[in-house]
Amino acid sequence: MTAPSFRLDQRVAFVTGAASGIGQRLALALAEVGADVGCFDRPGTDIEATVQAITAVGRRAIALEGDVTQARDLERAVSVLEERLGPLRLAINNAGIANAAPAENMPLEQWQKVMDVNVTGVFLSCQAEARAMFRHGQGGALVNIASMSGTIVNRGLLQAHYNASKAAVMHLTKSLAMEWASRRIRVNSISPGYTATPMNRRPEVADQMKQFEADTPLGRMASVDEMAGPAIFLLSDASSFCTGIDLLVDGGFVCW
Repeated sequence: MTAPSFRLDQRVAFVTGAASGIGQRLALALAEVGADVGCFDRPGTDIEATVQAITAVGRRAIALEGDVTQARDLERAVSVLEERLGPLRLAINNAGIANAAPAENMPLEQWQKVMDVNVTGVFLSCQAEARAMFRHGQGGALVNIASMSGTIVNRGLLQAHYNASKAAVMHLTKSLAMEWASRRIRVNSISPGYTATPMNRRPEVADQMKQFEADTPLGRMASVDEMAGPAIFLLSDASSFCTGIDLLVDGGFVCW
C-alpha cells in the first residue's frame, strides 16, 4: 500500500477572495502542490499580486474580477478559467466580510450585506463551480471557508449576522455534499479560529487580539500558513472519503 498523495498536479483550481489574507495564502498553497489557479476577487483589489506569487513558483495563474453575489460574474469567471487553464477540478470559496453591531440596533442593510456575501456568495460560487464540473464529468472537490463563529459565539464580539452566516455556510456545505456525492463532487468546509490576517493586525484591535490569544488553548492566533495544510488535505486524494465535514482549525478554542 502506498501513502495517499497530497499533490494536486495537473488540476485546475478556482479561489474566491484570493487578493489577500487567507484566500491569497490558499491560492498560493494550491500552486505549491501543483495546481494551476484562477484567482477571483472584487474589482480594485490587488489580485495581480496573488497571480505573480503563483507564477513565481512555476504554476499558471489568471486574475478574475467580479462580485460573488452576482451569478453572472461567477459563471463568466469559471468560463474564462476553463478556456485558459483547463477543466475545473478544485475550488475554495473564501470570499467573505465581517463587521460588528449590536443586534437590537443593526440596520437591515448591514444584516443583508453580510448574508449576501457570506451565504449567497458561497452558494452561487458552489453552483457555478459544480455546473462546470458536471459538464466535464471528472468530478471535483470544493472547500468553503466557514468560521468557528458558526459553532460558538465569540465573547465580546457583537456579530449575530456574521455568526449566523457562518453557521449557514457549514450546513450549506453538508447539504451540497449530499446532493452531489453521487456525481463525484466532494464538498467540505474549514472553520478557522482567530487568524493573524491584515484585518486582525490593525493597531486599534491590538488589545482585543491579545485577549483572543489568551482565550485560545494554544496561546496564540493562527498564521494564514496554518490554513494551507487543511485545505490541501480536503482537496487532495488524501481525503477521498471525506465529504460533508467541517474541519475546525482553531487552536482548540471550541474545546473550552
